[in-house]
Amino acid sequence: MHHNRIFHPLMTFLAFAILAVSPAPAVHADANSPGASAAVTAAPAAPVGYRADMLTWINQAQSELEQLAAAMPADKYSWRPGKGVRSVGEVYLHVAQANFGLPGFIGVQPPAGFKFEGYDTSMTAKADIQKALHDSFEHVKKAFTAASEADLDKSVELFGNKSTARNIYMLLLSHAHEHLGQSIAYARMNGVVPPWTEARNAAIKKAMEKPAAEKK
Repeated sequence: MHHNRIFHPLMTFLAFAILAVSPAPAVHADANSPGASAAVTAAPAAPVGYRADMLTWINQAQSELEQLAAAMPADKYSWRPGKGVRSVGEVYLHVAQANFGLPGFIGVQPPAGFKFEGYDTSMTAKADIQKALHDSFEHVKKAFTAASEADLDKSVELFGNKSTARNIYMLLLSHAHEHLGQSIAYARMNGVVPPWTEARNAAIKKAMEKPAAEKK
């Protein structure tokens, strides 16, 4: 649940890896050059195949984590189930920490000022944590969508093993859902019903009440 077995031995290495990434030069289209209009207005093609499948599950994890983050009262963000265990807010930040940090292994520049080491305890205000969580998922999706198949096939060393850039995005997908489950448990332990479950239960109740009302 803590992911300490994975992240802690690599905190220092990842911090240096991220610092070593140089931002890609910005490309500015000359408005007077041929094809400038197409370059400015062309939208990226919609993901298909396994990419579309992965984005579906990334979007689900994002949506449900953000719903939980909104539903949890601000005074519960510091709640933790035991000593030495991440708090509610720290779990959300841990997800954001990975989303911003792990793509650094494959040259994706994190936001300005981002520091991997200690990021999961770097803020405590509910609104700040919600924004960090949201922005981190947008960061992952933008990078994943923009990467070519050749980019995703590139070999990288991940936690001491040979892997690919694609596998980093698969790890982030798995990681988000792992901590979504943890966050659901945290919410339930604090009397908060996941919003999507509450909405489904309300819809079921309404559907059952309608036939009963019609029989009267």
